Amino acid sequence: MSESAHGRRIVLHNRLEERESPFRLAEDARRGLTAETRTMPPKYFYDDRGSRLFEAITRLPEYYQTRAEREILERHADAIVARIRPGVLVEFGSGAAEKTRALLDAMRSAGTLEGYAPLDVSREASQRAAEALIRDYPDLRVEGVIGDFERPHHLPFPGRRRLLAFLGSTIGNFERERSIAFLAGAAAEMSPADGFLIGFDLVKDADTLERAYDDAAGVTAAFNLNLLRVMNRELGADFDLAGFRHRALYDASLQRIEMHLVSTRDQTVHIPAIDLTVQFAEGESIRTELSHKYTRASVDALLRRSGLALCDWFTDERQRFALALARLP
Repeated sequence: MSESAHGRRIVLHNRLEERESPFRLAEDARRGLTAETRTMPPKYFYDDRGSRLFEAITRLPEYYQTRAEREILERHADAIVARIRPGVLVEFGSGAAEKTRALLDAMRSAGTLEGYAPLDVSREASQRAAEALIRDYPDLRVEGVIGDFERPHHLPFPGRRRLLAFLGSTIGNFERERSIAFLAGAAAEMSPADGFLIGFDLVKDADTLERAYDDAAGVTAAFNLNLLRVMNRELGADFDLAGFRHRALYDASLQRIEMHLVSTRDQTVHIPAIDLTVQFAEGESIRTELSHKYTRASVDALLRRSGLALCDWFTDERQRFALALARLP
């Protein structure tokens, strides 16, 4: 546990010292690159360079998700807070906590704001966000958890009325059973008074979806290829970034975007850190990300399978994105 110079207004519990880090690149590379369908987890995009590239992606004209979610929060944060009347906001994958402020502002206006609980793997990001928040919210107390938010651990501020938030459509990156397991784990920590606000990117035409993941400026392509750069640096691999191209395609039958790195030629890649040699034929790929898209009906079914009930549904004006508010049934 660490406390800041602001006394006990910021307390961060470091679960990474007590549990294994969620970042196991060598193990994940061996498993993913030797599988029948080659895959790599998208969490390895996000080194410093990858994080900067993703921030650039969120500002691209093709990438509507961030703007649509912010629009919903700006229009409906007061209604969301009025429905739950939380004293505490718990945020999974909080990062810089930028979109969070709309909810904190609504809680402050409602006179209920007491605490904020970030759950994130980055201690530095959580500390920076916490210090910025307590400057702007003088009565706020921050109690966060540094660790893999998918792993079970007790959420901060037990006994308080809490609004849990999982924003940014990150849940779309999970396989269906994994998303159910995550939501069920969160539901097990909730009381009947709590609410859970979850961001979902909605099903829409393939062209709009594919352009959001394959922008004209090539920023998403650079972001995808950054995964190879990470493996070269951390595992001593010799991936030739010029020998792979970015591909994003929408599978309508599975209602999901798939991102791939496609080999442009027959080639051999060596990964000394795990004593692995991988042969790629021209056209073979590594699947690097899934992004599932949802309808209101599929969200309702997902929540019910997770032990939750949909109680409110908020969308942007163009019906591109939704925030679902769930409670225990």
